[in-house]
Amino acid sequence: MVLLLVSAASADAQIRRVDSGRNLFGFNLGYFSVLGEDSRDEDDVLLADLTSLAFDVKDFSGASVGGEFVFGLSDYLEAGVGVNYYQRTVPSVYADVVSDDGFEIAQELKLRVVPISATVRFLPIGRGGVEPYVGAGIGIFNWRYSEVGEFVDFSNDTIFRDRYIANGTAVGPVILGGIRFPVADVWTIGGEIRYQKAKGEDLLDEQFLSDTIDLGGWTTSFTLHLRF
Repeated sequence: MVLLLVSAASADAQIRRVDSGRNLFGFNLGYFSVLGEDSRDEDDVLLADLTSLAFDVKDFSGASVGGEFVFGLSDYLEAGVGVNYYQRTVPSVYADVVSDDGFEIAQELKLRVVPISATVRFLPIGRGGVEPYVGAGIGIFNWRYSEVGEFVDFSNDTIFRDRYIANGTAVGPVILGGIRFPVADVWTIGGEIRYQKAKGEDLLDEQFLSDTIDLGGWTTSFTLHLRF
């Protein structure tokens, strides 16, 4: 009986140590999946590029990394502020044109996105132990898109080398859901999936084939948090 009481007290103390703080500082390592051709904005520059260049839009999906600070507002509500980083370079060639010596006319297409997000999260079963959550918020997306390599001037059938670069900041909604599991005294591990919707604009000013780039997509992440 004494052993049972000691064990119960020890387990209760462990739970209390895990739930000793409402705030968290976390890291995430994930994979950002861009929207496919059928889901992208109709004026997206990647769709416009596909009329002459050969590449796969899905090749723009890639690794992302980030961090966040989460404030515990109550046992069932949290507010979070975070920043992530994603960059991907995709090779492309002209689909139907080669140089006079038979070589491919190649380019590199590069997209970088740095999302800064502010979210509010609801924990349906409260804080302590296993913690599933859902949330939503707003994202500020700093982006840069470039095309570097050889291009064809079809007005006189000449090949030239150049680079086209556009950058800016877009704003859009963020929706997320995840779950955290307590480990050790103050650490949690978990997983999260979030959706973002935004688009960069004014690419025509930099001589791209279309005026926007769709920044929407899904990020699936492994999360690690320190509670304090």
